[in-house]
Amino acid sequence: MQLVDIGANLTHESFRHDFDDVLSRARSHDVGRMVVTGASREGSEAALALAQRHPGLLWATAGVHPHHAAAYDDATDACLRELAQDPAVRAVGETGLDYFRNFSPREAQLEAFERQLAIAAELGKPLFLHQRDAHDDFLAMLRRWRERVPAAVVHCFTDTREALHDYLALDCHIGITGWICDERRGSHLREFVHEIPADRLMIETDAPYLLPRTVRPQPSHRRNEPMYLKHICEEVARDRGESPEQTAALTTANACRFFGLDAA
Repeated sequence: MQLVDIGANLTHESFRHDFDDVLSRARSHDVGRMVVTGASREGSEAALALAQRHPGLLWATAGVHPHHAAAYDDATDACLRELAQDPAVRAVGETGLDYFRNFSPREAQLEAFERQLAIAAELGKPLFLHQRDAHDDFLAMLRRWRERVPAAVVHCFTDTREALHDYLALDCHIGITGWICDERRGSHLREFVHEIPADRLMIETDAPYLLPRTVRPQPSHRRNEPMYLKHICEEVARDRGESPEQTAALTTANACRFFGLDAA
C-alpha cells in the first residue's frame, strides 16, 4: 500500500521538535509522499523550503488562506507568483472563502480568492481550495474561473451532498480528511462518500488538525500527523464498500495525476 497525503500543515510549530520522526512515522505507515500546505505568504515560503529539503518526499502549495486575506497585498501577490513557478510547488492555495470564522472581512476574502484564481489560470497550476459556510459565493466565483485552470481540489470537504455534487459538476476533485471519523459533525460524509467518483477522490490529514476520533489509542497530545492517513484510508474504504488497498490505489493514482508527482 502506498499513500499520498495531499494536505499536511507541516510548517506548524508543533512539528518543530520532532519533524524527522514525523516523516519517519509517515513512511512506516505507507505514506510515501506528502504535499505541504502553504496558507500565508510566510507559510508558503516555509512550505517550499521544506519541499526543497526533502525532494521526492515532500511537495508544496503556495497560497493565502481566507483567514489571512486581509493581509493580501501586491507584494503578497508577487511573492505567490514567484513561489508558484518553482517546480516543487504543485498547486495554488490554500485559497477560498471561510464565512464560519470571518477572521478576514468577506470583501477581502473575495478579492484575495480572485487574485489567486488569476495566478492559477495564468501559470496553469491546479487549485487547492478551502470553503466553509460560504458555498454560494465560493461556487459562483469558481464557476467563472474553472475552465481557465487545469484542475481543482476542494480540500477538507465537510459540506453537504448537494455541495459535493455542485463541485463534481465543475470537474473538481474532493479531499476527505479525518472529519469523516467525527461522529459529532462528520457522520453525514459517511452516507455519501461513495458517491465521489473513483477518479475524483483524494485523502489527506490536514495535520496537525483533525486527528481522527476513531484512532485507538488516542495520542495524549491530540496532534494529528501524516501517519494517520492510513487510518483515514481504512475508514473511507469501509464507507465506500472497498478494500483499503483499492481506496489506497485509486487515491494515490489521483494524487499523482493531480499534482504531477510521477513526473517528479
